[in-house]
Amino acid sequence: MTEVQVRRAPDGTVTELRVSGHTGYAELGEDIVCAGVSALAVTCLIGLKKVARHPHEGKARSGSMHCKLLPGGTPESAAKAQAILETTVLGLQDIAKDYQQFIRVTEGG
Repeated sequence: MTEVQVRRAPDGTVTELRVSGHTGYAELGEDIVCAGVSALAVTCLIGLKKVARHPHEGKARSGSMHCKLLPGGTPESAAKAQAILETTVLGLQDIAKDYQQFIRVTEGG
């Protein structure tokens, strides 16, 4: 199962996103659920780096992704980063709605 953890600041903004594990929907290389999750996770990191250009740390590996916003940046970069992170969370939640036994999204402060 893939576990997604979303951390938010008190104001509701996403501060950190963690994705870990393989979904187990199908064999590696054939797993469309895992491929969808991976595509969203990697695209999130690319967007934070090349579109938002907001300070963050992030890394994607086989079976895991982590990104965390860092202090700094501009109000514009922060807004772009939030749009990217919220869109990623919505996409992951949508996948989880259809494949509940293979992906779980949880949120915490």
